[in-house]
Amino acid sequence: MLSTLAIVALGVVAVAFDSRLGDRVWASLVSRLADRAALESAAEETTARLIEITGGPAVGDRFESEPDSPGADWILNQRTNGQGSIPRGAYRRALDRAIALEARTESVAPEIAAAEWDLMGPTNIGGRIADLVIDPVLPDTVYAATASGGVWKSTDAGMNWSYSWSGDETQSLGALAVGSDGVLYAGTGEASPGGGSITYGGTGLFRSSDHGVTWELIGLPHSGAFGRIVVDTADPDRIFAAASGDLYRPGGQRGLYLSEDGGETWERILAGENETTGAADVALDPSNPDHILVTMWDHQRLSSHRVYAGEGSGLFRSLDGGETWTEIELPHGLAANEIGRIGVAFAPSDPDRVYSIIGNRRNGTAVGFFRSEDGGATFVKTPASVNSLSQSSFGWWFGRVWVDPDEPARVFVPGVNLQRSTNGGDSFSNGGSGVHADQHGMMWDPKVEGRVYLGNDGGMYRSDDDGATWEEAVSQGWTQHYSVDVGELTPDHVVSGLQDNGCIKNWSGSDPVDLDTWGSFGLCGDGLETLINPTHERTLYSCSQYGSCSTSLDGAPAGVPMSTTNDRRGWWTPIVFDPTSSFTMYFGGNRVNQSLNGGLTWTAISPDLTRNEPQLDEHSGYKIRHVITTIAVAAADPATVWVGTDDGLLWRSTDATAGPVATWTPISSTELPDGAWVTRVTIDPADEDVVYVTYSGYRSGEDAPHVLKTIDGGATWVDVSKDLPDAPVNDLVFAGDRRIVATDVGVFVTEDDDKWFKLGSNLPAVPIIELRYHAGTNTITAATFGHGIQRVVLP
Repeated sequence: MLSTLAIVALGVVAVAFDSRLGDRVWASLVSRLADRAALESAAEETTARLIEITGGPAVGDRFESEPDSPGADWILNQRTNGQGSIPRGAYRRALDRAIALEARTESVAPEIAAAEWDLMGPTNIGGRIADLVIDPVLPDTVYAATASGGVWKSTDAGMNWSYSWSGDETQSLGALAVGSDGVLYAGTGEASPGGGSITYGGTGLFRSSDHGVTWELIGLPHSGAFGRIVVDTADPDRIFAAASGDLYRPGGQRGLYLSEDGGETWERILAGENETTGAADVALDPSNPDHILVTMWDHQRLSSHRVYAGEGSGLFRSLDGGETWTEIELPHGLAANEIGRIGVAFAPSDPDRVYSIIGNRRNGTAVGFFRSEDGGATFVKTPASVNSLSQSSFGWWFGRVWVDPDEPARVFVPGVNLQRSTNGGDSFSNGGSGVHADQHGMMWDPKVEGRVYLGNDGGMYRSDDDGATWEEAVSQGWTQHYSVDVGELTPDHVVSGLQDNGCIKNWSGSDPVDLDTWGSFGLCGDGLETLINPTHERTLYSCSQYGSCSTSLDGAPAGVPMSTTNDRRGWWTPIVFDPTSSFTMYFGGNRVNQSLNGGLTWTAISPDLTRNEPQLDEHSGYKIRHVITTIAVAAADPATVWVGTDDGLLWRSTDATAGPVATWTPISSTELPDGAWVTRVTIDPADEDVVYVTYSGYRSGEDAPHVLKTIDGGATWVDVSKDLPDAPVNDLVFAGDRRIVATDVGVFVTEDDDKWFKLGSNLPAVPIIELRYHAGTNTITAATFGHGIQRVVLP
């Protein structure tokens, strides 16, 4: 088969040093592809030349086990206001506003309401699972709480899954439990503050009495997130809920809560010692349900840095059903403010055996694994090495322990890898060979010997031999997408970047496009920006986290790494085409870089366009702030380029085509929000002076804008947010005479910049990160962060 590197390298040699050749050189290259044998024989030589030109290797690792938490900076910092917090109840109000707009759309613009979103996939790729449970009544029935896609249900032992949640509620789930009577309890808000799924946390605790068909809110609306829910096996009306609390804002409903009437009423039976401490995990003694162990976690995410360990963290024990509590000393040797998230579990077959893990100290690394032989009264630290626990530098991402129900010495720890011990935690080895990274949920099926389920960032797995081997689910539907692009010439061709699942495309050779034909391409770990060259669709672009981008032909795994001149590159680094030339591209780190040869070589054409203020986070890997977040090129005048940053700056150049001598003018106005994250700049295709700018961040009692518009090149501005839901706006595209926005609670459309309507009624209230409009088919394709790639034909 023809070496992709040979093809690309020839293109580099032909094009990289004379960008003026443009499309003419490309056409010549394409014509030469007929001589496949000659190109194949040149592969080795051209690959070496390719490495020399680009200054780096042509292939690389996927970095699947890189920390997810820096991605939280990109998602989380967008969604905080200037004080670094989200007003309590704001997300619930935004959801309610979206529901009201849907009702108005059905009444005033029924054709817009009737538009149907269709899932384009992928179903053959999974997404992050937060928790899972097995139905005690129905055979082969499993439920999965997904990080940002709601609850899903399988009735064939975990192989195929269907949506089993309300589309009008938050899609972020943290914990799931089921009683012996089959009643389900779901805690909204993911308690693991890493990865992109943390948007607003949750809106409370929900219950389903019909196996997930319908759900009702039963309390704790200000709990923020849930780390664990446990139902007393002897009394299904007795439920314990570990409310972790709002990630940003102190206070609220955090701590351990108890209901003794099936969730009708709740009482907090253990509060943290300060306003930033919530409950992370809870375990009941299987021989005595009044014997309770609970872990408390002191943590908060600020706008400037994160604090994921503190004096409120600890392990607590009650012998009287929660009336009184004693703090248990784990022999960790840490200062009080160094203790982070803790997990705890009883051995079901030997309740005197208890295990605990301190997953992180202040710098994110694990502290150790602990064992008790007296029901949790005292613990010893096992000799297991910290590295064997596989917590990496972000142990707060996991925080659980699982014990084989039949073998008390057989214990599992979730980490980047699933770690297994057969000697009571003295040592650990990889227990999840062949499964995706980052483990979050595990459950044994009491009805089938040897059957155990595992949920992680890659979706669902099942083992029928106690975890010796694993089989991945066949059909899933809750993938988390950052980006989407559509082939201009072949609109059925779609590329996307996925949270922790690489960069993917939905076609391969002659294979038909389908829900389950998606496969990976490029050099991606977390997949961020992805592009299809609009005039030469064989050329694809893919970016991993922090702007590690490459270009390849036909979506080959190997590609040409891009080398740009920047001091900092954001989690999601923007790359855009000049709409008048498929060979002119722009790349934003802290400077704007320009390529005139389709991304093969780059030149900086701006100074640092950010505030470049000191960054306070003690975790050096998370100091990726003060970067460019969006670039827009005017179709009516390609010399006009706009830039927005994560620290609220707007810039315009009217001579960007001048290259390194281009000039940049700051855009300032009292009508623009100060310091808010600029998510998108969109220029009217017909008029370079008409520009829309979108911002992300909740309103804090003030009517701060989300979408602003200028008709005079930035001299004056008007707020056109009007009655949009009070939630972040992530993207804005032109679709003929319409403007369409992607928000954290749906997609909305306007024709007059005065009234907004909800586009379609069958898309859940999932965050929409990016949109693409295809004029030839009059379609909008959406990258959802929890419900795959969705497409709608505009009415």
